[in-house]
Amino acid sequence: MSPADLVFLAWHAARDHLDLFGSLGLCLGFAGGMMPRRSLILFTSAACSACFALHFLQLGAQTGTAMCLVSVMQSVVAARWIGAESRAPWVAPLFVASSLVAMGLTLATWNGWPSACAGLGSLLATTARLQADPQAMRRFFLGSSSCWALHNTLVGSVFGLTCDLLTLTALVIALVRGGSARSVSARAAEPSAASSTAAPFPGAV
Repeated sequence: MSPADLVFLAWHAARDHLDLFGSLGLCLGFAGGMMPRRSLILFTSAACSACFALHFLQLGAQTGTAMCLVSVMQSVVAARWIGAESRAPWVAPLFVASSLVAMGLTLATWNGWPSACAGLGSLLATTARLQADPQAMRRFFLGSSSCWALHNTLVGSVFGLTCDLLTLTALVIALVRGGSARSVSARAAEPSAASSTAAPFPGAV
């Protein structure tokens, strides 16, 4: 078999998965992992999930489509009504209800391991969206993206798997960058704390 034949076969196998929504989802998935603020991470994640809901629908992956639609709703709600110091009282019941809906959809569209991976990925992502701290949210998204990488491998989503690998890379970079920034801030705060402790009170001398 000639190299030209190999290229033709590879293109024929991949072209059915090359769609606009997969392309947009791939770009948004990587961008979301690199966003500096919690709200930007969540809004970008919502847009990414909307694109992949349509992408999975085209592939016939019903569980993946359902989980992405739940993700869109949760991401928008978490970005708008969950803050560092406050949370709307109806948010927690909504997330519990949507998680139960996701569980029901997983069972209703059960397709073996792909459904199990999508369900676990959705559960971890739901937990991530409830976190007020961006670093904690990224850790849960790391687990969620790992589950979705398995799902996309099993259902044959080239764009989905590529997006997951890029998202995992972006999340690791952001976690390392955020950890380094906190270490620098902590070291900078130590001399200030020491000097304030050693300083005498006015009139003590």
